[in-house]
Amino acid sequence: MACYVRLMHREDVAQVTEIDREAFPALWPPINYERELTNQLAHYIVACDERERVEEPELEAPLEKDPPGLGSRVRRLFNYNRFFGYELPKSGKQYITGFAGFWIMAGEAHITSIAVRELRRRQGIGELLLISVITLAAELNARIVTLEVRVSNTVAQSLYYKYG
Repeated sequence: MACYVRLMHREDVAQVTEIDREAFPALWPPINYERELTNQLAHYIVACDERERVEEPELEAPLEKDPPGLGSRVRRLFNYNRFFGYELPKSGKQYITGFAGFWIMAGEAHITSIAVRELRRRQGIGELLLISVITLAAELNARIVTLEVRVSNTVAQSLYYKYG
């Protein structure tokens, strides 16, 4: 597993929402993760696969208006934009395999969600997220970490029992 954990950023919201809907399709309405990123009580992390990237649509570089004359003809002849850095590099962003979130209040961290893409489950990503949440909560001076889990989710329950 070539996976690492980092704080969630605004550009991660689409993938996180996709994972949320896959993991919790019948629970609550989707969380507004954009708003959660501005909530001082909320903290979210994502697990990324360092071998995989998600391609984003390419943006066209703005074409500069050239004044008429010899200079503009030479630039067009030699495709000036290509040689002088006006082409934008192909963009890509990290492929998010899972995420976790918690709120901290009065020295207590309450884990609100841990979710992993269905195709990436049973690979240790959920455990990595749980350990990372506990570590981050401790760094933020939480004395207690709590969570709720569905009675039917025995896989998650056994992971949580493993860490007390």
